Amino acid sequence: MIAALGRQLRMWRESAGLDRAKFGQRMGYGPNLIYKIERGTRIPRPEFLDKADEVLGAGGKIAAMKVDVQKARYPKTVRDLAKLESEAVELGAYGNHNLHGLLQTEEYARALYEIRRPAYSPDEVERHVSARMARQSMFHRQPAPAMTFVLEQVILERRLGGSGVLRRQLERLLEISSMRNVEIQVMPTASEDHAGMGGQIQVLKLRGGSTVGYVEAQLMSRLVTDPKDIQILELRYGIIRSQALSPRESCLFIEKVLGDT
Repeated sequence: MIAALGRQLRMWRESAGLDRAKFGQRMGYGPNLIYKIERGTRIPRPEFLDKADEVLGAGGKIAAMKVDVQKARYPKTVRDLAKLESEAVELGAYGNHNLHGLLQTEEYARALYEIRRPAYSPDEVERHVSARMARQSMFHRQPAPAMTFVLEQVILERRLGGSGVLRRQLERLLEISSMRNVEIQVMPTASEDHAGMGGQIQVLKLRGGSTVGYVEAQLMSRLVTDPKDIQILELRYGIIRSQALSPRESCLFIEKVLGDT
């Protein structure tokens, strides 16, 4: 689809009698970016398509492709997860190494992707960060889904991206925890009982009554739909919540970490 869009843009540009340099000048972009977009190797942003529609006099035909292009910007695994989250009436998630994507600030997410190895290119980093931020529209849905998160203490103390990034991330957690439909809990490192040693857990209850699990690990992610497996995930998550600090205690803990950061 992106390759087809690139060909269409090139045809519109040539029909307007513009070479890449002149088109880029009117657009406010360099000819190299125009080349990459027309070749289908770079996904254009919505504002690029709006401007191209105006410059080329396409009458809305180019801008109309924004919705499909926006979906194509995101990796398939992210699109699949975002679709599940859009259908969820209840979400529960336990994370053991970094914050859940719905809780991350943009700069925290960027720091995570920039330290990946093998390294992502700058374009790949931006693509993944944009996809992660788009998922957070879930917080503004009406009716609001019920969301609970359990975070390991070490996540709150690891200074990914530096102290400033962590401080703003902790402030964002406190802001989110004040929402009436969201509860955030912290699992203390000193806890002797811990039902989550098998790794992260995510359980989503969807409209219509069905429940699914979503599991991510190194180089893979998978959807869990078998009722027996779902029952195990729900049981474990419930026990994890009972072993963690209460939402109120967790907010006080986050405030303390923020004060020490």
